[in-house]
Parts: sequence; structure tokens; C-alpha cells
Amino acid sequence: MYIKQIYKDKYEQLTNWKKYETIINQFRRKSIRVNTLKTTVPKLEKELKKQGWSLTKIPWCKEAYYIEGLRRDIGNLEEHKEGHFFSQRSTSLVPSIVLQPKETDVVLDMCAAPGGKTTHLAALMKNKGAIVANEPVPTRRRELEINLQRCGVMNTLVTQQNGLTIKDVQFDKILLDAPCSNSGSLRGNTKKSAEIMQQWSKNKVKKFAKLQKKLINHAYSLLKPKGVLVYATCSLDPEEDEEVLEDLLQKTDAKLQTINLPIKTTNKKYCKIWPQDQNTDGFFVAKITKP
Repeated sequence: MYIKQIYKDKYEQLTNWKKYETIINQFRRKSIRVNTLKTTVPKLEKELKKQGWSLTKIPWCKEAYYIEGLRRDIGNLEEHKEGHFFSQRSTSLVPSIVLQPKETDVVLDMCAAPGGKTTHLAALMKNKGAIVANEPVPTRRRELEINLQRCGVMNTLVTQQNGLTIKDVQFDKILLDAPCSNSGSLRGNTKKSAEIMQQWSKNKVKKFAKLQKKLINHAYSLLKPKGVLVYATCSLDPEEDEEVLEDLLQKTDAKLQTINLPIKTTNKKYCKIWPQDQNTDGFFVAKITKP
């Protein structure tokens, strides 16, 4: 994989470059989450193993597995078409689990497409309560709607607007999986990895960080007292992660909560996942509460 020198220079200061470079040049493991709105974990596990698939439990999500087989196009399986599972990266399972939505909650998924986290939230809520799934980009909104329908989600209202314009409503729980530079998604010598590296720059990271600070502060303003906000990115750049979090903590009365999951992280106060630590994508998750 081609890596810009400016990227290497920066990341050598952030992590063990040799280990990091080795893992990002490997393809990511395929992973799935069983959609418990349509089937059960034992039932789908039995069916997939019957077809010859090898399944390995993902430690931090009881409904999820790493999946291996003779083919990689798991999206073409009949079980996927019927909505019995969602093809979802193992790290992207973390935000919904950390948010811990209740069946009575009103939840906002602020940047919802393509729907992995929204459908996960709906399953955790057993299709009860209410979810507002917002996606500002029309083509991505349609993808979100297709996935919600495929997975049998019934408790979700889809909206299409800039997240900064959401107002006059408050939520018990908010998930903000913010637009980012995607540096955590570098895995394998693929077209997508090449696009991420080609588009990555210090200026682009700064632009995303500026937007992320606006989004997280606005999201916090929409939170009810005693509410929970989970901030997540698939970036490993501190400007998009720790610095955005610190901006919110300095400007508001927000409180950072410890995340307790069986997952290796570089900080106990939030979840910073480096790909070389457990062969995953890179990811950042923080749990925030309003007094």
C-alpha cells in the first residue's frame, strides 16, 4: 500500500509504526452481526456452519462473529438478503453497545447511513422506543432506508438534513458517528485504502475537526438531562478524536464516562482502538453524559 511520507511522519509519533504498517497492509477480517429482530444467534450460527462457514465470536458483542469461508461475498448470501445478519466491521459494533439504549428511549442517530449502527440500536431496543435516523446525503439516505427495511426495523423515522439544523427536540440517547478522514479504515491494498490515503491531508483533518466540534457541541445541546451521547469516528488522528472530545468538555458541563468492554484500548477514559492491537480497523469511541 502506498503511504504518504507526511502521513508516516505523523503516525510514527502516535504509535508503533512497524506494527501499524504491517497490519494495515493486511486485509481486514470479515465480520457480521446477527439481526435478532429476524432470527436468533444459535439458529443463524447453525445455518452458516452447515454451509461451511467458520465463525469466531467477537468478544465485545455477543451477537457478532468473524466469518471465514471459501468466498468473501457474504453480502450475496440468502441470509443477508433476508436481513438475518448485517455485514458490519467489528469496531463499528462498539458505539451502539456503549450507548446502551433502553426500550423506552428516544434516540438520535445523527449521521446514520448506511445503517449498521441504526439497525443495531433497533435490535438492542427490540424495535421499541423510537429512533430518529438522520442522513443528510440523499443517496446514502436511500441506502439507509433499504437496510432498515431489509432488517425489519419498525421503530425508526428517517430524516434528511444537516445534523446542525436539528432543533426543537431532545433525546435520551444520541449517537454521533461523525464524518471523518477515515484513517482508521486503511486495511489492505484496496481501491478504498488508496482513496483514503490519496485524500488524507493535514488540512482535510483540520476541516473535519472543525465540523466535528460543531456537531458534538450541537448534539450535546439536544440531549436531555441525564442523557448519554456517544461520539465515534473511524479516524485515528487526535485532532478528530481527543481534541474534539476536549473541546466539548471545556465548553460544556459534559462528563466523560469510562467504557468497560473486553477490547484493547490505549486509554481507560475512552476507547481508542489501534488496528495492530487485535487485528481490527482503527476506531475511536467516547461516552459522555449530561448532568
